[in-house]
Amino acid sequence: MSLDLKYLALITTFTGLIWIPYIINAILVRGVLETVGYPAQSKPLAPWAQRMKAAHQNAVENLVVFAVLVLVAHAVGVSNQATANAAVIYFWARIVHSAAYTMRVPWVRTISFVVGFLCQMAVAWQVLSKWA
Repeated sequence: MSLDLKYLALITTFTGLIWIPYIINAILVRGVLETVGYPAQSKPLAPWAQRMKAAHQNAVENLVVFAVLVLVAHAVGVSNQATANAAVIYFWARIVHSAAYTMRVPWVRTISFVVGFLCQMAVAWQVLSKWA
């Protein structure tokens, strides 16, 4: 397996797991029945859990873009050291983003988001350069 696909699998797994802490918080705050139900007025999650939920949503939104770009790079044969480096950096940027978002670290959150975006654009450049 190539390095970019390996790191795509790792960040996808991470993104698939980060809902667990904020759901545990929901169960502790609201109880099981309210958490799995549709109450008219839910008790609010802890502030960190609200931020983690937002970080998870942001991770999912960005993973869609990144995953498609990495898979297209493989499909068109432009998977290379640049796409591999972008995947590794994207992975760590998104881990940092999730932690910084959850712990309310504004500059780190923003910088890690931008780094992840630049990694997306690095892979996009490799894909789009193929047709130039």
